[in-house]
Amino acid sequence: MRSATGGDETAEPSAKIVAAIDLLGQRWMLRVIWELEPGPLGFLDLRRRMGNCSSSMLSDRLQQLQSAGLTRKNGPRGAYELTTEGALLAESLQHVWDWAEQWTPTGDGNGRIPWRPTR
Repeated sequence: MRSATGGDETAEPSAKIVAAIDLLGQRWMLRVIWELEPGPLGFLDLRRRMGNCSSSMLSDRLQQLQSAGLTRKNGPRGAYELTTEGALLAESLQHVWDWAEQWTPTGDGNGRIPWRPTR
């Protein structure tokens, strides 16, 4: 894989990308960002959109995303929203969406997508 500067990245990955993968690779993280992309949501509204994600798991993920500076909560009973940094990450998820639309079938009805090209 090549870096943005065009160099060969066959050596150890940078600490920054490893940290990002560690954070965002946790279950439900990217889904929270995806659901908040259109605009702020209260906890209960977000919980409803998250399907079978438990309230405690969602709360944990929101706290982690806030600590990472990707989301914020407006007031004690306020809505959760993406920060500028979180919105930039959400924009990059559009590329994943586009890829999934092209390369994956609709799934098995249980939210699982078999990873094989549909072409």
